[in-house]
Amino acid sequence: MSAALALAPPSALRALIEAAGRVALPSAVRAVGREAALVDEQDRTDVRAALDGDGGAFGRLVARHQQAVARHLSRFVRDAATREQLVQDTFVEAWQSLHGWSERSPLGAWLRTIAVRVGYRHWREEARGRDLRDADDPRLAEALAQAAGPSPDPAPHEAAELLAALLARLAPRDRLVLTLIYWDGCSTEEAARLTGWSRAMVKVQAFRARRRLEKLLPDGLRPEGRR
Repeated sequence: MSAALALAPPSALRALIEAAGRVALPSAVRAVGREAALVDEQDRTDVRAALDGDGGAFGRLVARHQQAVARHLSRFVRDAATREQLVQDTFVEAWQSLHGWSERSPLGAWLRTIAVRVGYRHWREEARGRDLRDADDPRLAEALAQAAGPSPDPAPHEAAELLAALLARLAPRDRLVLTLIYWDGCSTEEAARLTGWSRAMVKVQAFRARRRLEKLLPDGLRPEGRR
């Protein structure tokens, strides 16, 4: 059995995730992931020039990759202004550590790793001083009301809203691993690379986080025997 199947969520939760996945964004993220797998000779040339002091070369890197970085960060924040700030933070960190990029790996994949860690840091800062168990989130209340309605099969955007609201009630580590594996479709190995965790840690964290998420599901979506 593959690692992905071993970590597969129960049918109700999987149905919610699959419904949310029909929103246009995930396919865009997957497309960006495929693009990130390509080592672009232009990136190599511009990185070398930037390290030699050519500010325009780094500007070309930003222009080439900023849309992809923004798409990755859309998983971490929906507010456009905040997302734009996180995109800037990602490129600031990329500039500061540009000498550490290995030309053997795609620059897009390297930038995605930085973006994921910037987004994760944003969640951690956001969670400070906030009770993650607080059920007074109006977005969650509205999403739960829709889920409890007459239709057992939520529309993609409704499912995405519900899933995002539920994930927001989890601790940042739980939220990160579930977002990467169950929403973005990362393999255990890819999630380990993006987070800096071991593959074993990713599996354990995903299992525990999934159980915590199940407890937050509306009764109609909670697996039998866990209500």
